[in-house]
Order: sequence, then structure tokens, then C-alpha cells
Amino acid sequence: MQITMNTVVNMTYEIKDAEGNILESSNEPVAYLHGGYDNVFPKVEEAMHGKEVGDTIELGLEPSDAFGEYDAELVQIEPKSAFPEAELKIGMQFEGDDSSGEVIIYSVTDITDDKVIVDGNHPWAGQKVIFKAVVKDVRLANEEEVGHKHVHGAGGHHH
Repeated sequence: MQITMNTVVNMTYEIKDAEGNILESSNEPVAYLHGGYDNVFPKVEEAMHGKEVGDTIELGLEPSDAFGEYDAELVQIEPKSAFPEAELKIGMQFEGDDSSGEVIIYSVTDITDDKVIVDGNHPWAGQKVIFKAVVKDVRLANEEEVGHKHVHGAGGHHH
């Protein structure tokens, strides 16, 4: 079966930086709903269209096609008193809102005696990456998946 609109694609993938270092990979297949539902990078979806089980894609993605451009405005300095001290550590993440109300995941990048630096950029923002995927399975999506615009786990609806 070919990957077409409203098919569920199971794939393994690998994301490398421009020097070929692996940033992320999947040993177990991950699934996405194919058809413009923003479940995978658009250029990856475009490259996957028409592929079948066993096919491989590999493509370079510019920052704007992957994790976005780096935005210095997403780096903020906050008073340390705004955080629970017992839990505060570099690398911890939390949700916050930007000026438009969009939810952003912030990471703590530095802690001083009285300040905390948080960064709302994805760790790989601003980087070109190489995306490689191997198609492991393709099936038709069910009505519920198409209606909800994402793949559901075994047994149906899981939110």
C-alpha cells in the first residue's frame, strides 16, 4: 500500500545535525496521520507521499522546515523567587504563554543567586538537520483518526 491522503504511516527515523551527529532516533516505529494534519514536518510528509513499506527517505531540512529559527526574544531572565527552589535545576522544563497566548515549553538554561534564565526555543532551533526515515507499515486511517486529525493507539481513542 502506498502512502496517500488519510493513511497511517509507521516509520523509524533518525535526525542528525549538519555534521552527522545523531540528535534523535527511534528504535521502535512511530506513527503519524498522512494528509496535511501537521503531525510531521511538511517537507518530510511531501517526501513520504507515494512511498511503500521498506522505502527510505533522507532529506536536509532548513531551520524553517524543521525546528524553527532561533528567536532571541524567547530567552528571558526571571527572578529566582518566581520558581519553587526545591525543584529548580538546569534542564527542567515548564509551560508558559507568549504574548499571543500560544503555549511554549521553556527550559531552564542557567541559574544564578537571584536570577533564572529560561529559553522557549526548541533545543535545535536555528539548525539545519538531516531527516532519515524508513517506512515500516502503512494502513488506511479510520474515521475517528481522520476526524481527530491524528493517529489513535491500539483499541481506539486515547487522549
